[in-house]
Amino acid sequence: MLVTGPNGVGKTNLLEALHVATQGFSPRTRVDARLVRFGEDAARVLVAGSENAAAVESEVTIRAGEPKRVRLNGAPLSGAEELRDRLTALAFTPDRLAVVKGGPLVRRMYFDRMIGRVFPPRGPLPFEYGRALAQRNAALRRVAANASSSEAVAPWTAKVAELGSELDRARAELVALLAPEFAAAAAVLGLPTAILRYEARPLTVAELEERYDRDVLRGTTGAGPHLRDVEVGSGARELRSFGSQGEQRAAVLALVLAEATLLRARGRTTPLLLLDDVLSELDDERRSALLSSLPEGGQTVVTATTREAVPAGAREPDLVVSVSPGKARAA
Repeated sequence: MLVTGPNGVGKTNLLEALHVATQGFSPRTRVDARLVRFGEDAARVLVAGSENAAAVESEVTIRAGEPKRVRLNGAPLSGAEELRDRLTALAFTPDRLAVVKGGPLVRRMYFDRMIGRVFPPRGPLPFEYGRALAQRNAALRRVAANASSSEAVAPWTAKVAELGSELDRARAELVALLAPEFAAAAAVLGLPTAILRYEARPLTVAELEERYDRDVLRGTTGAGPHLRDVEVGSGARELRSFGSQGEQRAAVLALVLAEATLLRARGRTTPLLLLDDVLSELDDERRSALLSSLPEGGQTVVTATTREAVPAGAREPDLVVSVSPGKARAA
């Protein structure tokens, strides 16, 4: 589906609403209150469609001062996390460039969320590791304050080493699976030497014990996957520091397309793709190549300022929606 309209009329808002309805949160902010229109006290999104020929209806209601209400096929869910377990949507927005141009924390969070989509049983690993890490750090600070002893740190050292190694291994497996798809998608977008790299580095009790005194002084654990980074590059260049804006944009979009391909290859439902303003910085050849590479069997929503953003001879959209302030209609 192609969504067209001048800048500022609400195309991105439409994509944001679809993301909220399928994932329970906005791709641009985690503050739900910002999703409520000025002067109103609530926001509600309702979408209906189908998945594997089965009808699906999702509803998300956000009201100031109240917990977010999420319903799927009329039944209340415990929250947005349960909705994301049932429906999959991947989004590209210009804000997502932070995945490449931002710091290591942004990339760790991005790939750790992907672990839950690609390896569902391992989805809780990042949270479990973070919880164990917080407990160890708190124990270290108690030791530094002479309020506890090293014996209180030891159980958390063992837990951090165990979960840290599992999380590190999951990241490495994910990147190994994703890297070929990423390289292929990036080549289509004009980045022919793109690479993803992350090598497993097990965390051991011995390593943590060796740096125990330093950790006590700093009050924090100085080794583990919470300090590592996924390399996103092109040839020998690391794109965060040495990539152009266009290359960084291509890399982020390639990550979204690669994950969609990987999920489908692993037997998962092809995710809903929400691609905001992806055509504006590509020439006609790259636009055509991108549209041709979109996964079959799913739905993709692409925004553009005009219908002419789709080059002549390129894959045609099944539906064109024209947006004007407060309205969206089939063109």
